[in-house]
Amino acid sequence: MSPYEQCPYQDGRVDMGAAFKADAPRRYARLRELGPIHPAEFHLGLRGWVVVGHDLAREALTHPALLKDSAPAADALAAAGYILNKPSVGLGAQMLQADPPEHTRLRRLASAAFTARRTAELAPRVERIAHDLIDALPPAGETDLMEAFHAPLPAAVIAGLLGIPAEHHGDFGRWSGQALQVDSPEHRPALASLHGLLAGLLADKRRHPEDDLLSALVGVHDEHDGRLSEEELAGTGMMLIVAGHESTVNLLGNATLSLLRHPDQMALLRERPELMPGAVEEFLRHDTSVERSTSRYAAEDLVLGGVSIPRGGIVVVGLGSAGHDAPQAEDTDPAVLDVTRPAARHLAFGHGVHYCLGAPLARLETAVALRTLLSRMPELELAAPVESLDWIGSGIIRGVRSLPVRYRVG
Repeated sequence: MSPYEQCPYQDGRVDMGAAFKADAPRRYARLRELGPIHPAEFHLGLRGWVVVGHDLAREALTHPALLKDSAPAADALAAAGYILNKPSVGLGAQMLQADPPEHTRLRRLASAAFTARRTAELAPRVERIAHDLIDALPPAGETDLMEAFHAPLPAAVIAGLLGIPAEHHGDFGRWSGQALQVDSPEHRPALASLHGLLAGLLADKRRHPEDDLLSALVGVHDEHDGRLSEEELAGTGMMLIVAGHESTVNLLGNATLSLLRHPDQMALLRERPELMPGAVEEFLRHDTSVERSTSRYAAEDLVLGGVSIPRGGIVVVGLGSAGHDAPQAEDTDPAVLDVTRPAARHLAFGHGVHYCLGAPLARLETAVALRTLLSRMPELELAAPVESLDWIGSGIIRGVRSLPVRYRVG
């Protein structure tokens, strides 16, 4: 009996749809028992392979023949109705869909505007936003923590960093969430709305530049490589809006849910807030919000983990799975949440040239937001059974749509 006959796979492939996403940790654990790579079916009926083992994940993320250029898979993508690099459908021309040397140029230009100074200076603002959101709640009761705290905080932070006016924050937050749910009917309209918003903002920044990231991107220049083109400028802005917002929203949600399910770990973080930086790495390892990588395409026939991948084959990496397979500093159970785990290893931000540009900002927001939440809410518990929670059903993001809690503000 083949290992695939032991599991409820369809047509010998892992169905990575909504049911998988809701139960991802357990299903990834089962897949790791069977091997480091498996045939899979993704959204829109696209077929390829998913890598679930840590060592093979690192190899796949840096494999010279696994590229972001979708040209080798163009026929399969077109048959599925999936069109890359089109403003009306995708994020546009940006570094997530580019390979060196274009990726190198785009990342360097974006990095020149996304400086360490800007990130470090955001800490007081993040803390102020967190306190303001908690102050806006009744002193005790029930609330959806995703709606009341986890979603608006990163939205306000990234909007302020990019220079998005306050009157657009609500639409921006809603559209960015819908844009990553690729099987949702709201997906394409949300992307189109975001493109329209961004086009207007970029035109305003060109006429009236301010001290914000969109203005910096408009004016960024590299003496050797030249400027960002208009398409690249829009694509980079879209990437920062969507990726810089939704990943942190759901990292906060997953981390809080993990603490609610492990009250001993929550109590420990309240007693020892100095553990928070290391705890953030553990949250990233234990249940990261970017469950799997964006697609890579085989530029030639290759062998990965003993599996033959033909030219044009689609490969994605289970980033969340890799964190449960990564060697840790001590011989501890990777399935256990341990906020004292020393130097938790994971691939939540990727590996290699596509390592997440916004990783320092995500770490900062998560640490400050969770520390504020735990200190301001001495009583916090789930207000619904875990099994009743509604998980995002499509795309690369893992998270709950709502997180009902009972709380008391201290």
